[in-house]
Amino acid sequence: MVFSNNDEGLINKKLPKELLLRIFSFLDIVTLCRCAQISKAWNILALDGSNWQRIDLFNFQTDVEGRVVENISKRCGGFLRKLSLRGCIGVGDSSLKTFAQNCRNIEHLNLNGCTKITDSTCYSLSRFCSKLKHLDLTSCVSITNSSLKGISEGCRNLEYLNLSWCDQITKDGIEALVRGCRGLKALLLRGCTQLEDEALKHIQNYCHELVSLNLQSCSRITDEGVVQICRGCHRLQALCLSGCSNLTDASLTALALNCPRLQILEAARCSHLTDAGFTLLARGSYGLFQNCHDLEKMDLEECILITDSTLIQLSVHCPKLQALSLSHCELITDDGILHLSNSTCGHERLRVLELDNCLLITDVALEHLENCRGLERLELYDCQQVTRAGIKRMRAQLPHVKVHAYFAPVTPPTAVGGSGQRLCRCCVIL
Repeated sequence: MVFSNNDEGLINKKLPKELLLRIFSFLDIVTLCRCAQISKAWNILALDGSNWQRIDLFNFQTDVEGRVVENISKRCGGFLRKLSLRGCIGVGDSSLKTFAQNCRNIEHLNLNGCTKITDSTCYSLSRFCSKLKHLDLTSCVSITNSSLKGISEGCRNLEYLNLSWCDQITKDGIEALVRGCRGLKALLLRGCTQLEDEALKHIQNYCHELVSLNLQSCSRITDEGVVQICRGCHRLQALCLSGCSNLTDASLTALALNCPRLQILEAARCSHLTDAGFTLLARGSYGLFQNCHDLEKMDLEECILITDSTLIQLSVHCPKLQALSLSHCELITDDGILHLSNSTCGHERLRVLELDNCLLITDVALEHLENCRGLERLELYDCQQVTRAGIKRMRAQLPHVKVHAYFAPVTPPTAVGGSGQRLCRCCVIL
């Protein structure tokens, strides 16, 4: 590196170092590194630890090796509060141990996709990083229950933990975690396929501050586990149950009874849920059930038993609804869309509507949706009764809406005389 000898430039003379340091604090990593090459004075200012409180190395993930993390930790020391190593597959336990020793004030750490790390990294964090509040271990597949035990002992201020696709985690690890980290507000367990209802019972017993829980593809979970969560976590605002295929309306009843603050419900591929369950969730019943009138986003893809009745209840009782997925809900008709579009949420709130593979939807539904003035995105893939002309008419009224649709090539007519071979639609496309 070659520095300029002109450390007495005009800006250096006019502005005190404290002010220059303050200006540098607003620069990103790349700009700071460029400034560090201007002169010796700027090198000292740009590389001052106080400018490196928040670092995101995602854009450099393929180049980041362990020594880079070690050097950063030594330079930043106690200044560093937030570090993202998302996708940095070259970083392992040894460098993260050095990091933990040097950066003991770290509060936000993203290790998503750092597939080399093991329980050893969590031991280091537990020993040195007691101020940690946010930890993302997505796809760190070597993480086991031992990591959760260590975290619970040393990181008791933890509020957010993402363990998605850490499929070695079991109920024993969850129990150890929640006994120590009782202030958890967000717990993401997507793809933790060994988890059963007993794990949710432990969460119920200790995590009363929980606001967000993701159980996507935890296929062993049943209604019993969801009931336990609802009874203990009354502050729940976001719940993902997509892919929990054993669930029935009993889970929706538990939500209606216990979780009036619910804003986001994802229940894709929960094919046993029916209109009766969603009616209770939206409307309540005879003063015994609270209704979830704060619902803003619902994913009901492949809830194949629901009909227009569910849409009618949501239209009347969920005025804040902004995003709704009904993909593969093949019993939904134009009449259900009519009620949705004429409701308060349709007129004022609805931004995203997904109707892929809703085979009974026609151009009439698009006419109804012209009332949804705030609609931004509409999914219509494989809605075979929707036409290009219908979409064109709707977009004339809603020019800002993005419509995603697919129209398969038309099967050619049979050859005159019927002598040509008849081909199925797939063969024609191929």
